Amino acid sequence: MQARMKQPAMVIPEAMKALLALSKATHSSGVPEKTIHLVHLRASQINGCAVCVEMHANDAKRSGDTDQRVHLVAAWREAPYFTDAERAALALTEALTRVADRPEAVTDEIWTEAARHYDEKALSGLLLEIGAINVWNRLNLATRQVAGSFR
Repeated sequence: MQARMKQPAMVIPEAMKALLALSKATHSSGVPEKTIHLVHLRASQINGCAVCVEMHANDAKRSGDTDQRVHLVAAWREAPYFTDAERAALALTEALTRVADRPEAVTDEIWTEAARHYDEKALSGLLLEIGAINVWNRLNLATRQVAGSFR
């Protein structure tokens, strides 16, 4: 496999700085690091971004997450290993990643459950993280970045 081109954020260094600054800013929102890794992993699975699936599974493991949780994030509804707050974050992630799959991208039920677990600052951070990982996924997919190429 070969990428079509360099990762666009590496071609335009100011874009990389901006994306990294966004991530740094959202990490102070109060969303647990493990939750952020799960959100990144789930969106990347949905989008089929091998680079990000590999990266964020490894990030989750480095942050102390278990093999069970990393392996079962794609089946989080059926697995007993996730907290209610993590489930709310994963549901919101799926809704925002699959915005075209239903008439209302984020239902009131999904929003209410997320807002029950996260205050406004944390919810803002979560929304920004979901948006950011979807940007990374789309850039990697468009340019066919190869898993393992960012080690």
